[in-house]
Amino acid sequence: MLTIDKNRPTEAWIAELRSRYPCETEIDRILVRKLRQRSGPGYEPVPLDTLVTGLEGLLRANGVQDFSIRSPRWLSGGASKLQMAFELEWLRPGVGFEKTAMVLRMEPAESIVETSRLREFQLIKSFEGVVPVPPVFWCDPDGKYLPYPALVYGFAPGVPKPSEAVSGVTGLGTCMPREVREHLAPQFAEILGRIHRHPFSREALSAFDVPKEGTTECAEWGVNWWERVWQEDSDENVPMLSVAAAWMRRNLPVLDFASVVHSDYRTGNFLYTEHDNQISALLDWELGRIGDRHQDIAWTTSRAFSSLAEDGKTLLVCGLMPEAEFYERYEKASGLSINPKTVHWYKVYNAYSISVLILGTGYRIARNGKTHQDILVAWLMGIGYMIVDEMRTLIEEGC
Repeated sequence: MLTIDKNRPTEAWIAELRSRYPCETEIDRILVRKLRQRSGPGYEPVPLDTLVTGLEGLLRANGVQDFSIRSPRWLSGGASKLQMAFELEWLRPGVGFEKTAMVLRMEPAESIVETSRLREFQLIKSFEGVVPVPPVFWCDPDGKYLPYPALVYGFAPGVPKPSEAVSGVTGLGTCMPREVREHLAPQFAEILGRIHRHPFSREALSAFDVPKEGTTECAEWGVNWWERVWQEDSDENVPMLSVAAAWMRRNLPVLDFASVVHSDYRTGNFLYTEHDNQISALLDWELGRIGDRHQDIAWTTSRAFSSLAEDGKTLLVCGLMPEAEFYERYEKASGLSINPKTVHWYKVYNAYSISVLILGTGYRIARNGKTHQDILVAWLMGIGYMIVDEMRTLIEEGC
C-alpha cells in the first residue's frame, strides 16, 4: 500500500483528491493552494511594518494615491485569521479627504479553516444596504501584495455581547439579558430570512458555483468538501466519520430553493449598539456559500450556541428566543418553509464539518506550527470527540 506523506503532498496525490471529491471551483483552488504550500515554512510573526508596506501596495494598485496609514496595531479575536487595525487618512472618491477606521483580515500560513478572502469580500459587498454588514474596501485574494490572502474592511459600531455578559470562546454560551433579547430576537430571525430570500447576482458572486435546484448537487458538494479536507489533514482513523459520510451520501437532501447561506449565523458573529439594541453588523462570512437555507437553520439552532432562560428550563436559540418562536419568525420573514428532515440532515453535516476541522485540520496545523493560534487550536481538539458523539446520536435519531 502506498504511504502518503501529508506534510509533503505530491501533485499526483492532489490530483487524486480532486478527482475523488469534486467541489466548487474556488473551494478546489484554495484547497490545492493549501496543499502545495504545506511543505513550506511554518507561521512566523509578521512585523506590522511588513503589513503596512503590503497594504500600501494594495491601495496603490486600486487607484488610491493620496493616503496615509496611521496607528497600525494587532486586533485580538478571530480564531482563524490574523487581523490588523489601523486608521486610513485618504482622499476617498466621491467623499473627499477623511479618516477611516479599518481592519486588515489575513490568512496565517495555514488556517484551521481554509476559506477564500475573495468569496468573503464578494458576499459582504453584495449585501451592503440589504442587511447590516461592515463596509468592505479592497481584496488581495492571492497574497500578491501581502504575505497571505487578505481583505480590508471598515469598523462597524457595536458590541458582540452586553458589557456585563459572560461567554466562552468565540461567543459560545453568551447569556443575553431579557430586555436585550426582546429587541434583538426579532431582528435576528428577520435578518436571516432576508439573507435567504435576497436574489443573488452571479456576476457579483463570481467566486461561487450555483447548485441546481431540484437536485442533490448542493449537499453532495458539501460532503465532498469536508471529506476531502479530512483526507488531506487527518492523521488518525475515526470510524464514526466514515459512517457519517456514508450516511449523508445515502440521505442527500434535494435543494428546493438556492439561497446565500451565511454558514456561521449565531450570537457572537453579529454586533449591536447598546444604546438602542439594534444589530449593526453581521461578521464572519468566510464559510458562506450558495446553497440550502436549512444549513443555516441547523447551525443557528444548534445546542452548542443555545443558553437557558432565567427559569433554568427554557432553551433559547443563540441565547435569544425559544426554537418554536425562531422558526415562526423566520418563516414569516423569509416566506420560506422549514423542512425538519432537511434540518436534521444538516445538523449531521455541520457536526461532521466541525469534527473534521477540529480533529483533522486543527491537529495538522498545530503539529506543523502553521498558525498564530496554536494554543486555542490544541484546546479545541479536546472537544472533538464530544462533537463526534453528538453526530452519532443525530444519525441514530435519523435512522
